[in-house]
Amino acid sequence: MKKIISLIIALLLLISISPAFAETKTFIKEYTYQASEYDSKVSCRALALEQVKRMLLEELGTYLESQTEVKNFQMTKDQIITLAAGIVMVQIIDERWDGKTYFLKAKMAADPQDVYKSIDNLRQDHQKAKEMEESRQRADDALREVEKLKKKLDIAKAGKTEQAQYQKAVNRLSATDWYERGHALSKSGGTWQQAMDSYTMAIDLDPGYADAYFSRAMIALVITKDYSQAIRDFSRCMELEPKTSSHLFVYLYRGSAYIGLGDHRRAIMDYDRVIELNYDTSITSMAYAGRGDAHAWLGNYNQTIKDYDKAIELYPKNSIAFAHRGWAYVHLKNYMQATSDFKIAAKLGDKETQDFLRKEGIEW
Repeated sequence: MKKIISLIIALLLLISISPAFAETKTFIKEYTYQASEYDSKVSCRALALEQVKRMLLEELGTYLESQTEVKNFQMTKDQIITLAAGIVMVQIIDERWDGKTYFLKAKMAADPQDVYKSIDNLRQDHQKAKEMEESRQRADDALREVEKLKKKLDIAKAGKTEQAQYQKAVNRLSATDWYERGHALSKSGGTWQQAMDSYTMAIDLDPGYADAYFSRAMIALVITKDYSQAIRDFSRCMELEPKTSSHLFVYLYRGSAYIGLGDHRRAIMDYDRVIELNYDTSITSMAYAGRGDAHAWLGNYNQTIKDYDKAIELYPKNSIAFAHRGWAYVHLKNYMQATSDFKIAAKLGDKETQDFLRKEGIEW
């Protein structure tokens, strides 16, 4: 009976969806870029693609802004466009190069309901939203630099230095597109390898792109389990941006990569740094839990429990900390406290702990 009721509810929800959000919306734009004497086919394509992408995002943003679901977010159109850039990909329909002009026709096709959900998720993930904002700002800065250099080259005879600066600005612009493409691929059903390849292209075009290193590192850490690659990319990200708040995440996740690699003492050093900075309660809680994991691997169970205690004090809903503290108590043969922690972890939603308790016949 419960299954039937659930099915009826699901059907009613599907029927109640607004027609505007029940089908894919497609936007099509075209742009022709007039090449200058210092442009190549590659630079012309990059600049044409950026312009057509901006027109498509503008139209998509206008459409989404008019929808009730998005209106409830109380976001400006610019904010909607910024987040949409990392959700919906540009698809090339037609492109032609005759040596003087580059014609490009492209589309954005997406289910607005999916875009709406993705925007909602992104706007609540402050770190990711910040990365998307930085990406669009990076594109704006690169485009302004391109226009500035173009005027400069028009006035004076272009030397190798000026031409190199121009190409570098174009590459930075193109890199942001590859970065946003990588993010969109990870959100829209593309393979993780495709997303990683996109981040690699962004890095190849702009070796100073810290966010691209960070995003590639996260795939290496979470998906491919290539901990050495993750550590290299996190470390490079840190070198490029040594004074940003995102360092907290770099230290935190690099600590996890060190644990994956079995280098627990270096993991502890990274978690120590996050704890010292004490920037955000939830992040600090994660750092204590991570450090507790590292000490557990080293057999320091008393220190492990102290770290988990602190993690739980800072964030009482940290189910992982309860579950892992439970295992530390098992190693210390304090089974009563271990069972208590397992039950709390299960109630907080730790599925692994729930499965373990079911197997052991323990109710919670």
